[in-house]
Amino acid sequence: MAATILYLVIGFILFEFVFSKTLSWLNMKTWDKPLPAAVKDLYDATEYKKARDYAVINNKIGTISATLSLVITVCFLYFKGFAWADDLVRSYSSSPIVQCLLFFGILSLASSVISLPFELYETFVIEEKFGFNKTTPLLYVTDKLKMLALGIAVGGGILALLTFLFGLLGSKFWLAGWLLVSGISIFVAMFYTNVLLPIFNKLVPLEAGELRSSIEKYAAQVQFPLTNILVMDGSKRSTKANAFFSGLGHKKNIVLYDNLINDMSIDEITAVLAHEVGHYKKKHVLQSMVISVLQIGFLFFVFGLLAGNDVMAEVLGAKQNSFHLSLVTFSLLYAPVSLVTGLLMNLFSRKNEYEADAYAKETYSATPLISALRKLTVKHLGNLQPDKAYVFVNYSHPTFLQRMNAMNA
Repeated sequence: MAATILYLVIGFILFEFVFSKTLSWLNMKTWDKPLPAAVKDLYDATEYKKARDYAVINNKIGTISATLSLVITVCFLYFKGFAWADDLVRSYSSSPIVQCLLFFGILSLASSVISLPFELYETFVIEEKFGFNKTTPLLYVTDKLKMLALGIAVGGGILALLTFLFGLLGSKFWLAGWLLVSGISIFVAMFYTNVLLPIFNKLVPLEAGELRSSIEKYAAQVQFPLTNILVMDGSKRSTKANAFFSGLGHKKNIVLYDNLINDMSIDEITAVLAHEVGHYKKKHVLQSMVISVLQIGFLFFVFGLLAGNDVMAEVLGAKQNSFHLSLVTFSLLYAPVSLVTGLLMNLFSRKNEYEADAYAKETYSATPLISALRKLTVKHLGNLQPDKAYVFVNYSHPTFLQRMNAMNA
């Protein structure tokens, strides 16, 4: 039975690779099609070639990276690499918690070493060539060290607690695990801007002026519980701009990238924030949080049913089951379900984006929002007519053309 499950897992990994690469190939072909009249004037010939070249080189490096990952993963499964790592950590400690932390530490280290050359090439070659990168080598290293520290402290802490709960409660641990992970997710959603974001970025209050007055006037008009308007130094890493709000309940922080302020008019920025307020008013944030918590609960419930079965270890070639081996096998078995839920969540997300656009149009204006989206699309060298199947599977937002047509309808 274990061998059958292993081959099914490997079969799905191969299917997912072929499926994703086929979609990428279809999407790349769209760059050679004539542009629809509505977006024909967004790029001039030089800029369009630049956008196409950017897509081509990212697709190539993505294919190389994905192929290498595929080969390593399949080989690791077939030649019992996970069992080898399990034997290694068992030789160092008899504690399930220590074994779990060492096991995932080894896997994380190996994954980081393999992905590092691709990350460096993407950041300092591709993004640099196309004018996006502002990250210095020192900042890159600093970010990596901070992420490592967070991963050890937060990720390691969660793994240790889950391993302890599993050893204490057995298959019934799923409820405690669900409450723990859901609680952490809610905490991050509430305090991301105040606790996590300042670790990597500097946040300062938006100074008094026309922009702040425009945002505050709009927030008061629609009764949005605005707490702070903050400016983030996003330009120190990239020229790509964004804006978002964070927080649950009645305290909301609006965060603007500094390069967004430099690139857009006051009307455009206010329209972008009207879109974000639309997500709040339509309860999209709350709905997404509820769905996420329910998904986490479902994951833990099913994992609790399977984790104690010795087959979970046998699939990976190990003789003795453990929490960390069951976690790996479960993540592999859940991959097909994850693909389907991902498609459903993208559908839900795209629906929400249309609703938020409509809210911004109703309470502010569609014209500056379309103008802002146009600028963001061109600045980010976006594909103006991506393949429909690729969009269906991969896009959490509708395309610019779809959003513009919906707002103009």
